[in-house]
Amino acid sequence: MDDDRKYKQRGYMDTGRESRDRPLGERPKPNGPRPPIDVTGPRLPRLLQNVVAARCFSCSTALPPGVDWKGKCPKCGAALHCCKQCANFEPSTRFQCLKPIPARIPVKDQANECALFEPRVTVARDAAPMSNHSNPVQPAPRNPNDARAAFDNLFKKSE
Repeated sequence: MDDDRKYKQRGYMDTGRESRDRPLGERPKPNGPRPPIDVTGPRLPRLLQNVVAARCFSCSTALPPGVDWKGKCPKCGAALHCCKQCANFEPSTRFQCLKPIPARIPVKDQANECALFEPRVTVARDAAPMSNHSNPVQPAPRNPNDARAAFDNLFKKSE
């Protein structure tokens, strides 16, 4: 049957000729035991940690823990106890709230007395460098000589 082809490379018709009893698309199971998982290799450190923080809806300033939600944002002065700061705020739902509220609150960015208010908390990556004993965080260079010395220390040969 291979002799009737013009070209000699294998094609889609060559696959699966050995086992026609197997359903189409199913791969043959490999014989023998599975290789063990290598758990002895090096593990990469977790460079970025998760940080849970509340942010102002208006200026995205991280709010300090224990902030008074009846007050205003320390940076921009926006009301914190409002619909846009609530975890249940969703513009695509009825009355723009995930909870069943009895009446619509017309202005979403002004203070209100909603009993279903829950502050919106975000989980973000903390990109601040961590200080550890093996690689202490060095302060930023203050003049060109400090930067040059730091560069030279990078490529200095250890004796």
